[in-house]
Amino acid sequence: MKRLAVMLYDGMLLFGVLFFASLIVMLPVDEPETIATHLWYQVYLVVVCYLYFAYAWTRSGQTLGLKTWKLRVQQPDGKSITWVQSLIRFVSAIISWSIFGMGFLWILFDKNNMAWHDYLSKTEIIKLQE
Repeated sequence: MKRLAVMLYDGMLLFGVLFFASLIVMLPVDEPETIATHLWYQVYLVVVCYLYFAYAWTRSGQTLGLKTWKLRVQQPDGKSITWVQSLIRFVSAIISWSIFGMGFLWILFDKNNMAWHDYLSKTEIIKLQE
Protein backbone atom coordinates (compact mmCIF):
# COMPACT_ATOMS: atom_id res chain seq x y z
CA MET A 1 0.00 0.00 0.00
CA LYS A 2 2.89 2.33 0.77
CA ARG A 3 4.33 1.81 -2.69
CA LEU A 4 1.02 2.89 -4.22
CA ALA A 5 1.10 6.07 -2.14
CA VAL A 6 4.73 6.67 -3.17
CA MET A 7 3.78 6.29 -6.84
CA LEU A 8 0.94 8.77 -6.36
CA TYR A 9 3.21 11.31 -4.60
CA ASP A 10 5.99 10.94 -7.15
CA GLY A 11 3.46 11.09 -9.98
CA MET A 12 2.19 14.46 -8.77
CA LEU A 13 5.73 15.79 -8.37
CA LEU A 14 6.74 14.43 -11.75
CA PHE A 15 3.75 16.20 -13.31
CA GLY A 16 5.19 19.52 -12.08
CA VAL A 17 8.66 18.65 -13.36
CA LEU A 18 7.27 17.72 -16.77
CA PHE A 19 5.18 20.89 -16.85
CA PHE A 20 8.27 23.07 -16.43
CA ALA A 21 10.33 20.92 -18.80
CA SER A 22 7.60 21.39 -21.43
CA LEU A 23 7.39 25.10 -20.71
CA ILE A 24 11.08 25.51 -21.46
CA VAL A 25 10.64 23.92 -24.88
CA MET A 26 7.26 25.39 -25.82
CA LEU A 27 7.58 29.02 -24.71
CA PRO A 28 9.88 30.19 -27.50
CA VAL A 29 7.81 28.47 -30.24
CA ASP A 30 5.00 30.15 -32.20
CA GLU A 31 2.82 27.02 -32.38
CA PRO A 32 3.63 24.96 -29.25
CA GLU A 33 0.79 22.49 -29.83
CA THR A 34 2.65 21.02 -32.81
CA ILE A 35 5.68 20.10 -30.67
CA ALA A 36 3.81 17.42 -28.73
CA THR A 37 3.60 15.21 -31.82
CA HIS A 38 7.35 15.19 -32.46
CA LEU A 39 9.31 12.10 -31.46
CA TRP A 40 12.21 14.18 -30.13
CA TYR A 41 9.84 15.91 -27.68
CA GLN A 42 8.49 12.61 -26.38
CA VAL A 43 12.03 11.24 -25.98
CA TYR A 44 12.96 14.48 -24.18
CA LEU A 45 10.13 13.95 -21.67
CA VAL A 46 11.17 10.34 -21.04
CA VAL A 47 14.75 11.51 -20.42
CA VAL A 48 13.48 14.16 -18.00
CA CYS A 49 11.50 11.46 -16.14
CA TYR A 50 14.56 9.24 -16.00
CA LEU A 51 16.75 12.05 -14.68
CA TYR A 52 14.19 12.91 -12.00
CA PHE A 53 14.20 9.37 -10.65
CA ALA A 54 17.82 8.43 -11.32
CA TYR A 55 19.26 11.53 -9.67
CA ALA A 56 17.24 10.92 -6.51
CA TRP A 57 17.91 7.18 -6.45
CA THR A 58 21.67 7.48 -6.96
CA ARG A 59 22.12 10.48 -4.68
CA SER A 60 20.15 9.54 -1.56
CA GLY A 61 18.08 6.54 -2.59
CA GLN A 62 14.94 8.58 -2.07
CA THR A 63 12.59 10.50 -4.29
CA LEU A 64 10.35 12.90 -2.39
CA GLY A 65 7.64 10.24 -2.35
CA LEU A 66 10.01 7.65 -0.86
CA LYS A 67 11.27 10.20 1.67
CA THR A 68 7.72 10.96 2.80
CA TRP A 69 7.06 7.29 3.53
CA LYS A 70 10.55 6.74 5.02
CA LEU A 71 11.56 4.25 2.32
CA ARG A 72 14.85 3.98 0.44
CA VAL A 73 16.03 2.29 -2.77
CA GLN A 74 19.41 0.64 -2.35
CA GLN A 75 21.58 -2.28 -3.35
CA PRO A 76 21.21 -5.42 -1.19
CA ASP A 77 24.51 -4.55 0.56
CA GLY A 78 23.13 -1.14 1.61
CA LYS A 79 25.07 0.96 -0.90
CA SER A 80 23.42 3.55 -3.13
CA ILE A 81 22.39 2.28 -6.53
CA THR A 82 24.44 3.12 -9.61
CA TRP A 83 23.34 5.03 -12.70
CA VAL A 84 23.29 1.74 -14.64
CA GLN A 85 21.04 0.16 -12.03
CA SER A 86 18.78 3.22 -12.11
CA LEU A 87 18.48 2.92 -15.89
CA ILE A 88 17.62 -0.78 -15.66
CA ARG A 89 15.14 -0.02 -12.87
CA PHE A 90 13.51 2.81 -14.85
CA VAL A 91 13.18 0.90 -18.13
CA SER A 92 11.95 -2.29 -16.46
CA ALA A 93 9.39 -0.29 -14.45
CA ILE A 94 8.02 1.11 -17.71
CA ILE A 95 7.76 -2.43 -19.05
CA SER A 96 6.08 -3.53 -15.81
CA TRP A 97 3.44 -0.83 -16.25
CA SER A 98 2.95 -1.59 -19.93
CA ILE A 99 1.97 -5.18 -19.14
CA PHE A 100 -1.14 -4.06 -17.25
CA GLY A 101 0.94 -3.23 -14.17
CA MET A 102 1.84 -6.89 -13.65
CA GLY A 103 5.39 -6.07 -12.58
CA PHE A 104 4.04 -3.95 -9.75
CA LEU A 105 1.21 -6.32 -8.82
CA TRP A 106 3.89 -8.98 -8.39
CA ILE A 107 4.66 -7.34 -5.02
CA LEU A 108 1.39 -8.75 -3.65
CA PHE A 109 2.54 -12.33 -4.30
CA ASP A 110 6.28 -12.07 -3.75
CA LYS A 111 7.63 -13.22 -0.38
CA ASN A 112 10.19 -10.39 -0.43
CA ASN A 113 7.64 -7.73 -1.53
CA MET A 114 9.76 -6.99 -4.58
CA ALA A 115 8.57 -5.87 -8.01
CA TRP A 116 10.04 -7.06 -11.31
CA HIS A 117 12.17 -3.93 -11.62
CA ASP A 118 13.63 -4.59 -8.15
CA TYR A 119 14.81 -8.02 -9.28
CA LEU A 120 16.00 -6.92 -12.71
CA SER A 121 18.03 -3.98 -11.37
CA LYS A 122 19.29 -5.89 -8.31
CA THR A 123 17.87 -3.25 -5.97
CA GLU A 124 15.53 -3.29 -3.00
CA ILE A 125 13.29 -0.89 -1.15
CA ILE A 126 13.80 -0.81 2.60
CA LYS A 127 11.91 0.82 5.47
CA LEU A 128 14.10 3.34 7.31
CA GLN A 129 14.18 3.53 11.08
CA GLU A 130 12.03 6.30 12.52
